[in-house]
Amino acid sequence: MNPSALLALGAESSGEQEDFFVEALARGLSVIRCFDESHERLTISAVARLTGLSRATARRSLLTLHALGYVATDGKLFWLTPKILSLGHAYLSSTPLPRLLQPVLEEVSAQLHESCSASILDGEEIVYIARSATRRVISVGLGVGSRLPAYCTSMGRVLLAALEPEALEAYLARTPLRPLTPRTLTDPARLRLELERVRQQGYALVDQELELGLRSAAVPVRNARGRVLAAMNVGVQAARVSQEELQGRLLPVLRQAAASLVPLLGI
Repeated sequence: MNPSALLALGAESSGEQEDFFVEALARGLSVIRCFDESHERLTISAVARLTGLSRATARRSLLTLHALGYVATDGKLFWLTPKILSLGHAYLSSTPLPRLLQPVLEEVSAQLHESCSASILDGEEIVYIARSATRRVISVGLGVGSRLPAYCTSMGRVLLAALEPEALEAYLARTPLRPLTPRTLTDPARLRLELERVRQQGYALVDQELELGLRSAAVPVRNARGRVLAAMNVGVQAARVSQEELQGRLLPVLRQAAASLVPLLGI
């Protein structure tokens, strides 16, 4: 959410605009987020370019993070330290959802001998919050905290289908639908139709749209009030499991597992 949106939210909730937005904190978080698998070690200039900050501001943010132990440096390059994981651990330890999901994912994975995961929607991406893996079905290693595009993943489509119409239109307006494979659905009108089908049938099937050779099925994870809290999926190698088997044998197990969570998710 951008600063103006946050300020509008503050004004709406209190009846007057509050001066609560801490720009220094927002800048520091943007510096942390610019590090990824393609940008493991960065110079000050590179951080400034990736974040849109001035070089002086990027330098102050990096030196502050270094002083706190979240960033290391050799004097020229900067990189994140393992201490940064404590920020993600704070989320995982403060919400019961990943803890409740993990044993269910492990049970599904053991029963089907396939990898099973759960995620939530964060902006334009899904974020993995729990996972039980039996084998690698995607070229990129996945784990808790991994992020993937929502529009071309089965869990992403389940989560997008649960959005209010206004939120979905906002997502489509700001998200480039890039073709990751020749099968990727990139037309917004067709994606809307697919999301409506997902909403009606209560599950999503994606066939090699994220990566060639990967198929997956996903279902929503709902609480007792019917609110979608997360999505869970099973991913398979297309060479081993046909679409018919995925839908006929694996999907029912996944749906039953999601249903078993409903009484536990009174949040």
